[in-house]
Amino acid sequence: MNSTVGFLVVGLLVVVLIAIGVLAAILFRRSRAAGSHDPTPAQLEETARLRTEAQQEIEAIRARALEEARDLRADGEAEAEAVRSQATRLRAEAETYQRAVRDEADSYDQSIRSAADELRLKAQAALREAEEAQLEGERLRGEAASFSQSQHDEIREIRLSQERREHRLTEREERLDRDGSDLERRRAEAQEQGEALQERVAALTAAEAEQRTALERIAGLSADQAREEVLAVARQDSKRQAAIIARDIEAEARRHAEVKAQAVIVEAIQRLAPEQTAESVVSTVDLPSDEMKGRIIGREGRNIRSFEQITGVNVLIDDTPETVLLSCFDPVRRETARLTLLELIADGRIHPARIEQVYERSQRRIADRCQQAAEDALLAVGIHDLHPELVTLMGRLRYRTSYGQNVLKHLVECANIAGVMAAELKLDVASCKRGAFLHDIGKALTHEVQGPHAVIGADLARKYGESDDVVHAIEAHHNDVEPHSVEAVLTQACDAMSGGRPGARRESLESYVQRLERLETLAAAHEGVTKVFAMQAGREVRVMVEPGAVDDIGAQVLARDIAKQVEEELTYPGQIRVTVVRESRATEVAR
Repeated sequence: MNSTVGFLVVGLLVVVLIAIGVLAAILFRRSRAAGSHDPTPAQLEETARLRTEAQQEIEAIRARALEEARDLRADGEAEAEAVRSQATRLRAEAETYQRAVRDEADSYDQSIRSAADELRLKAQAALREAEEAQLEGERLRGEAASFSQSQHDEIREIRLSQERREHRLTEREERLDRDGSDLERRRAEAQEQGEALQERVAALTAAEAEQRTALERIAGLSADQAREEVLAVARQDSKRQAAIIARDIEAEARRHAEVKAQAVIVEAIQRLAPEQTAESVVSTVDLPSDEMKGRIIGREGRNIRSFEQITGVNVLIDDTPETVLLSCFDPVRRETARLTLLELIADGRIHPARIEQVYERSQRRIADRCQQAAEDALLAVGIHDLHPELVTLMGRLRYRTSYGQNVLKHLVECANIAGVMAAELKLDVASCKRGAFLHDIGKALTHEVQGPHAVIGADLARKYGESDDVVHAIEAHHNDVEPHSVEAVLTQACDAMSGGRPGARRESLESYVQRLERLETLAAAHEGVTKVFAMQAGREVRVMVEPGAVDDIGAQVLARDIAKQVEEELTYPGQIRVTVVRESRATEVAR
């Protein structure tokens, strides 16, 4: 920048010198022009004046040049200062950038080192994962080997089962072949009997002619009268033969029907095996401490009296530690009281007004639970168009039990069994499931309406638009009305299967013992009975009779009479089988 200012100053000086040279040249030309003549005073004055003006102008130009040079120098110095400050700033920026680059390089090196460490850690983790994967592969290989072995064993079992099934099929085919041979033999025998019958007819025709002749001769009968007598004899013989054939057909149909019914029932039981939970008529409420018993009783028994009056449930407080019993025949009231007592215990405030408030809230909760239980049951059995009033009544069965078996679960189980059996028998599945599901709905009103629950349930179903088949299945499932439809009989079978399942229902020990004793007493009261044994928890009665006093036909009659007497005089879940054993023994001692 200083060299630039110097060049500008030199340039200005050269301009000034050039201007002075020009003025000197002008003056010299004028002086030469004047030297050719003698100057006059005026010319001399003029020349002096011009010289003076030239000098003044030169001085002015010099002053301007010096001033401009100073200005240029000042500007140059200012610009140089700006350039120096800019250079300083740029140097500072360069140093800052250099430091930033150095810091960035350091951070980059650090990041590279950290990345390298991270990659090293990842590599180590990958090695560990590879080792774990190897171990997992070995484990999976072992599981695959065990699974393969299990599959092999299962295939072997399936193959063995298939072989057993084929063996049974082979035996069945052989049995069918034997039956076919028997049928052929019977057909041949029937043909022979037919030929013999024809021969007999021919003989009878001849005998009839002789008889007609003899009758006409001896008894004086006409031919029409003799024909009527012969027809009466033939008609009686035909009726006897028809009765024998009908008996054989009925026995064959009964045998096949029993086999088919057993297959259908076994299929339904195998496909449906729900859990069974027996329920009680007494609810137990756990207390945080025995001090809570005093708060439940209240001053002079005020709280417990209010609780029993509001809920209608008996509160039993004894020496059992930290326990209170609630007893009531109505399971809905008992569950409502249990929820009320639990909330009162959790809240801690127990007094008559609070008991009433909590009881009303518990009633709403129970209603919601019943409604939800009914909707879940309908969803489980696939029924979606039940009347809302019937849905509400079904919900009340959520807390109803029969011999310890929950009624709503019993109805769901019956509906599923009915659906399986109806599908096997090619019946209307929807109608059968509906009848089985609704058959105990009358139990929701047995405490409010007088009469058998089957009849009450049938009236409810008829009131809310159920079909005649469903109504009949409901009212006939306990033989209050004679069943006359397949749906009604199927509902009875499903009810017996669900109630007779082991563990489904229970009774108290005292009533159980009394029922067994009464069962043995009824059977032992008949003539010819020597011993009676109630077996299989009272589901079978085995009766021993004297062979000399009771013959085979009498044994069948005795079994029927005992079964009918048990049906009329005893109340029991499921069914009871009566078996009469007539055994003859001959013993002799060899001496």
